Amino acid sequence: MPQAKMEGSSVSEILRAHSKDWGLFERAKDYALDYMGRVSDRPVYPAKEAIEALRVFKEKLPDNPSDPYELLEKLHRFGSPATVAQTGGRYFGFVNGGVIPGALAARWLTDSWDQNPALYVMSPVVSVLEEVCEEWLVELLGLPGGTAAGFVGGSSTATLCGLVAGRNFLLQQEGWDVSSKGLFGAPEIRVVVGGGAHSTVYKALSILGLGKDRLHRVPTDEQGRIKPEEMPEFDHATLLILQAGNVNSGSFDPYSEICHKAKKAGAWTHVDGAFGLWAGASDKLKYLTRGMELADSWSVDAHKTLNAPYDNGIVLCRNREALINALHMSGSYIIYSESRDGMLYTPDMSRRARAVELWASLAALGRSGVSELVEDLHGKAAYFADKLRQAGFEILNDVCFNQVLVSCGDQGLTKRTLGYIQETGECWCGGAEWNQRPIIRISVCSYRTTFQDIDRSVDAFVRARDRAGMES
Repeated sequence: MPQAKMEGSSVSEILRAHSKDWGLFERAKDYALDYMGRVSDRPVYPAKEAIEALRVFKEKLPDNPSDPYELLEKLHRFGSPATVAQTGGRYFGFVNGGVIPGALAARWLTDSWDQNPALYVMSPVVSVLEEVCEEWLVELLGLPGGTAAGFVGGSSTATLCGLVAGRNFLLQQEGWDVSSKGLFGAPEIRVVVGGGAHSTVYKALSILGLGKDRLHRVPTDEQGRIKPEEMPEFDHATLLILQAGNVNSGSFDPYSEICHKAKKAGAWTHVDGAFGLWAGASDKLKYLTRGMELADSWSVDAHKTLNAPYDNGIVLCRNREALINALHMSGSYIIYSESRDGMLYTPDMSRRARAVELWASLAALGRSGVSELVEDLHGKAAYFADKLRQAGFEILNDVCFNQVLVSCGDQGLTKRTLGYIQETGECWCGGAEWNQRPIIRISVCSYRTTFQDIDRSVDAFVRARDRAGMES
């Protein structure tokens, strides 16, 4: 595989020659199209043999430059069969959306641009598209005018950004500047979260020095919604975290009553809406997010419900200055402009121009298309639940969005059934615990999923349960 250097040729000369070899990029396109054409028909989870074949990559770093044609061939030959078919229609594990074709094509072009969107002077086009996306998102989700958006890798980072903005803002109101004084000796902040908060919230709080042992956890109801009547009294040193789309049930917290109370007290409210925030863009489902516009910050993933390519997380913040003050940096070489400088709104300086793909996703769908996509995912989740219920499975949640929680009744049977579903590769679902019970967790989040895909998956559920039942 290693390609010997041509005598007298430097690595830079070799790379410059490769950059003009259009056949190399045609080959990459052919492999990509081959993969895309087969992904819907292949097993959702790779076969054992395909995974074992990955040992071909476990080799020492070559001493000399390698032939890029051979690299591509190796990736397609051994890498493609060992991928999980998340872009097909029968992947229901976690909340991993499909990829909108127009956005994927835009990503291919954007990768050739290889832009750094940190500053306007580094990439005017990305700066403009980030500004456009910010305006579109605020309008689409019904958020307050002037809300700022930062484009990050995922909602985990977006949550971190929203919470650091909130922490610093609350401390600033107490006369404490975190950027200059740090946290030692700072006034205490009380953090209020629901009992069903996502693990990424706890991770972000830990990074920020607001550890889990000091949190006020509010009980939730049978659907995972926070109970307003169990809320503590808020004050101007309260950081409140609500949820749009429980990670298991898909449920939404009751925002209106809670947010009005928090706002009156001067608290900061963050809404973790990794996949559920998009309900606000749906004509039929936006009732689920009523009142969330009263919050101060929000986090969401475009690569989930919206089906934009990975990685496309977004932090949104009502108080633009609070977000900038929490994340900005300075240096004599940094050239800020009168236009949007993207690094002001993210922890990163150098990063991918991910907003181009977000822009392409939103533009490809339009307002009505986003609404229809969100509603279609909900409709198919409800259909999935109905079919499973008819087949004798127990559905444990109200299917208000795109999540379905399934049980076979008996805990052991449920676990064995899930194992056989995953083993077949006919479809793929994950497992979790819900109210101290093991469950099968279905996330319907790809535009590629058809009713036929669901029927086929239900058949796989039934066969897996029958097989598991024979072992009891």
